[in-house]
Order: sequence, then structure tokens, then C-alpha cells
Amino acid sequence: MEKETASEKMNTISECLRKAVQLGYAADFFVCDTGLSYKGARRIYPPDAVSIRNFYRFEGESDPADSAILYLIQTRDGVKGTLLDAYGIYSDKGISNFVRGIRRIHK
Repeated sequence: MEKETASEKMNTISECLRKAVQLGYAADFFVCDTGLSYKGARRIYPPDAVSIRNFYRFEGESDPADSAILYLIQTRDGVKGTLLDAYGIYSDKGISNFVRGIRRIHK
């Protein structure tokens, strides 16, 4: 993950998160009823105010239901952070709906 859009394989979520923070993705984003935010934020971002700079999918070794996806997100005003969700049938509906609204997705 040398570049924010590199496709380098990361073995664990914690390894990927650590590298993302090193690249400046320090905000821990969450999705609320009205959009995307992070602790201490002074605003809430709609999908058209953010871009997904990269994403990584992780699959559980022993249980296919133990899957996750990590998004590296940048807001229009320059805030960089991560958003983590379960993958597949266990995904958070609020996060899934928000991500579907994002038009700028890079991989």
C-alpha cells in the first residue's frame, strides 16, 4: 500500500489500518442517519462530498461469513480516514447505502 491506490495485498485488517494511518488516513469515519462523520467533526458529509481512494476486502479463513471491507476515504475538504464494514449479508445497511451513493471510487 505504498500509494493510496496501490493494489498491494494486506494480510490483516490491523496491518492495513496501520499502513493507512501512516499515509494520513487518521479519521475513524462512521455513518449516521444524515451522512458520514468522525469524532470531533464539525460537519456531516453526504456521499457527493467524499471519494473512496482505495478499499480492501478481507475474508475469514475458517468462516466465509467472517468477511470485512475497509474503505480509505477522503472528503472534499481534505479529511482522510477509514470506514470499516462487514462484507456480504452481514454488512451494515446504513454503510452500504452510503457507499452506493459515492460516485468517485478509485482502486
